[in-house]
Amino acid sequence: MDPKEFRLRPGGVYRTADLKGGDSNRTRWARRLVRQGRLRELRPGLYLAPKDSAWGSLPADGATLMKAFLKGGPFVFTGTMYWNALGLGSTSVSPEVLVYNTKRSGVFELSGRRFRLRRVSFPRKPSPEWYAVDLLENYELSGVDLEVLEQGLARALRARTLHAKAMLQMAEDYGTLRTRGVVVRAIEQAA
Repeated sequence: MDPKEFRLRPGGVYRTADLKGGDSNRTRWARRLVRQGRLRELRPGLYLAPKDSAWGSLPADGATLMKAFLKGGPFVFTGTMYWNALGLGSTSVSPEVLVYNTKRSGVFELSGRRFRLRRVSFPRKPSPEWYAVDLLENYELSGVDLEVLEQGLARALRARTLHAKAMLQMAEDYGTLRTRGVVVRAIEQAA
């Protein structure tokens, strides 16, 4: 197969195993595509098909990157960006993206960004209440005292931006005893 006929999706992220055609040895085929500038190696066995913009090559989309890195395994993004959006008092910024998944733990630099992966339990479709419980579980990363978060949670429950029943369920499913206590106290304050 002529290398020019091989089609890569600009912005796509590929594992060596995904690279079909061109050569029976996929590692050699990947190296050839890198030399041609059609792929950029993000780490051994993981490649990005460059996508150009007026300002240069764009980094890989986070979800596309994680899907390839975790071989299609389930994951969810969380961390300061999601916690700050809740309006519970957290305003910190982190240089790392927190990713919960079922396959890997550790800190990885991919496409110029740092990802902190944790193998923990998480819902497939996280709700704002789950993010609130996650914030309470990781309050030390947010730079906010637990008492301040409890007061913010009570305000959100009073304003009905978060729902008490869902908060209790998420705290039961994903929180520690300490987090469940904070949620119960916030619900009592909101009543």
